[in-house]
Amino acid sequence: MDICIYFQVHQPLRLKRIYSIYKIKDPYEDYFDHELNKKILKKVAEKCYFPTNSLLLELADKHDFKFSFSITGVFIEQCKRYYPEVLDSFIELARHKNVSILSETYYHSLSSLFPSKIEFMQQIKEHKEIMAKYGISTTSAFRNTELIFSNEIASTVESLDHTVILGEGIENLLGWRSPNYLYHINKTKHIKAMLRNYRLSDDIGYRFSAKWWSEYPLTADKYASWLASTSGDTINLFMDYETFGEHHWQDTGIFDFLKKLPEEVNKYKHLSFNHPHKIAEKHRAHDTIDAHYPISWADLERDVSAWLGNDMQRECFRAVQEIETEVKDTYDKYLIHIWRLLQTSDHLYYLSTKSLSDQDVHNYFSHYDSPFEAFINYMNIINHFKGLLNGKR
Repeated sequence: MDICIYFQVHQPLRLKRIYSIYKIKDPYEDYFDHELNKKILKKVAEKCYFPTNSLLLELADKHDFKFSFSITGVFIEQCKRYYPEVLDSFIELARHKNVSILSETYYHSLSSLFPSKIEFMQQIKEHKEIMAKYGISTTSAFRNTELIFSNEIASTVESLDHTVILGEGIENLLGWRSPNYLYHINKTKHIKAMLRNYRLSDDIGYRFSAKWWSEYPLTADKYASWLASTSGDTINLFMDYETFGEHHWQDTGIFDFLKKLPEEVNKYKHLSFNHPHKIAEKHRAHDTIDAHYPISWADLERDVSAWLGNDMQRECFRAVQEIETEVKDTYDKYLIHIWRLLQTSDHLYYLSTKSLSDQDVHNYFSHYDSPFEAFINYMNIINHFKGLLNGKR
């Protein structure tokens, strides 16, 4: 059985709190809170990126440990501006023979939900170009923003020569079937779906340091035994990279767990680590799945309500969509880039007004005092941006 591990690496370019649109002179400098972004990147780099990159490089060499990354263009852009050493560290890791880089959108956007898929396809191309600029090739495996997945999205991704798309292995998509197999996707021809085993993924990503959990503490040998007793062709473990050192701090033992995991897994002869595009070549599709509506890995609903669940979010999404033609008709690369940065899904994530634990997560990541402040701020910026476009006419 193949073990597929993928880490999502992303930091949004957070917006500055705009108190007066009349003081804005340069959108890139005045829309985005560069001091805050730099501060957060530095904090996460010291707690997560540097130590985890170093450890993974060691494990890739010592244990033939194979794993994959999705690294957004927005993240690379921030590293280049604020902390080049972080970028150098990822480039060194990405070029290792045991590391594969997934294809995705440059901007970690919701462009896959636009009625026209042209913008979505352009952002995938732009991501491929930024990776190539640093000598890194993306594979034929595709990971959409927050694993947003549907038949229509898979069909578009297939048209760009991808062989496999990653998704969430939830029951309302799979029914009685297991996420530990590959699947054909309705209304596509050849592309396969690899679905996250969310229980085993969340055992690390969410429950690792939870002292209330019946399996606490989680050790590498225990976890490897769970993998070994699981049936199927592939176990897909997808998680945020900040799991290591940021979401679970070093003193929880998360780095010791990661360090020992490859050795423990390798004790089982029927288990091996592999990359998504290689797994798609190796295994046949087990059955056909049908995703009429977009699903994701976010919140309890596992749909797109994390970004489009209330009227404020839908209004912001409509506002940024409706100026697509106007922006592109300027042929101004700078303005197009700003518009795409405003599409980053995190801007809408901060507008969530859910309840209980889901909203706690939204609030944890937000730099605003409330979703309503986030809405007003975003719309102020969009309206200012529209004014710039009017000046281009």
